[in-house]
Order: sequence, then structure tokens, then C-alpha cells
Amino acid sequence: MSTTVNASLVKELRDQTGAGMMACKQALLETGGDLEAARTLLREKGMAAAGKRADRATSEGIVGVLVEPEVASIVGIGCETEPVSKNEAFKTFGERVLRAVHANGPDAVEGFESERTELVSQLGENIVVVDPRRLEGGTLGAYVHPPANKIGVVVQLEGGSEELARQLAMHISFAAPQYLTRDDVPEDVLAAERQIYLNSDEVQSKPIEARGKIVDGMLGKRFFAAAPGGALAEQAFVHDASQTVGKALEAAGARVTGFARVSVAGS
Repeated sequence: MSTTVNASLVKELRDQTGAGMMACKQALLETGGDLEAARTLLREKGMAAAGKRADRATSEGIVGVLVEPEVASIVGIGCETEPVSKNEAFKTFGERVLRAVHANGPDAVEGFESERTELVSQLGENIVVVDPRRLEGGTLGAYVHPPANKIGVVVQLEGGSEELARQLAMHISFAAPQYLTRDDVPEDVLAAERQIYLNSDEVQSKPIEARGKIVDGMLGKRFFAAAPGGALAEQAFVHDASQTVGKALEAAGARVTGFARVSVAGS
């Protein structure tokens, strides 16, 4: 005996789930017109679809930040294509995740897994939550790079001003430092980098007694001050290239105690 479903029931299921009209109709047909069973079936299919799409690259999306006097939060929501990054359901999901991270910390994203898989089914793309972070206390600032909003930064200072924190967040969005200071670079990383320079033709052509000093200079200019990469304090400040970020902080009586740079573009 065949089952028929009316258009109003299909529309109701679509409004509840965001799934396509044909998917809703098929789910209702498969469940004999039972609305709740059809919703469950769509969720199950959505989880299966999410699993199949999990390996797809997500180089588009949005980064959101939220800053209040004592807390700054940031999270990226990645997707596969630009049109989906502008979808209202996608953006609403991102806002909800951000507010949850802001209120309860990064672990709050675990509570959105079911909603994420449903969104994957609805939009037909892999959707991922990228690097949720929250900084608490100190002087806080944030920056999201327009117009794509694919890179964002939050910064935490001891001392300084909110404007300086915002300027540093902008700097970090461009310069992408890996470390706060040169002292934060792991010894094994530094040793490997030093060996690369020491073995280079540029250094090997110099007198043996001068090579150590030459390598130190190369490390300072090409590794510690590198942008992207390197150490934040050693980089030329984007807002005043005549001084390093470290010097600008010293002049302001401030110190960076934390930062988070999030990119959904992989850079």
C-alpha cells in the first residue's frame, strides 16, 4: 500500500530541519508520513553524510570574535565554498558556537556535534569548528581581517591599552608569529635551524672563526624576525616598521601574555 504525503507536511518537515524538499518528501514516504520518525531518519542520514564528507578540505568559512572587559573569545567555522560561508544558517551556527565558547570555554563545542552534522546534511558540505579559544583577564583586543573574515586574532596584555591590544591583533593577523619571544622557541627547533644556516654555502664560504656570529645574525633576521613565522617580539611592528613589537610594548609598559590567531584558510 503506497503512502502519500501532502505538501504542507513536507513544508513543515523542511522548516524544522532545513533539509531539501525532495529529501523531506522521501523521508516522509519512508516513514509512512510520521513527522517525528522522518526527522530522526533525516538526522541519521545527515550523520552518514557528515562521515562521508569529513575528509573534504575546508578552505572557506568565517572567523568570529567576541570581546568583553574580562573575556575575549574566538572561533573559526570552516566550509568548502564561499557561498556556504555566506549562508544564514551557517553564520547563525557560528554565532551560537562562539557565544557558547565565550560563556563556557572551548569544550563547549562538543555540545554542537549533532547540530553540525545536521548542517552538513542541510548544506551539502563538510563543516568544521576551527581552534576555539578563550582568553580571560588583562587588557584584551581583537581583530578580524575584512572583507572575507577568514582570519581573526585575540590578544591579551598585561598593562597597555585596548587600542594597543587591537593594533597587535591586526599585526598578528598579517605577521602570523609562531612564538611570543625568542626564548619560547624550543631548543630542538632552534638547533635544527642553526644547523641549516651553518651548512649553507653562504656561511661555509666564510672564515671558520666568523661563522658562529654570522649564523647568530642570520637567525635574528631570518628566523626570529620572520613574518610569517618567527617570534612576535622580534618582528617589525606593522603600525611602525621603525621598531619591533618588543620595543613598542616596552615603550607602552605592556607585555603580551597570550594570543590566538585563527584562520579557516589554512594560512
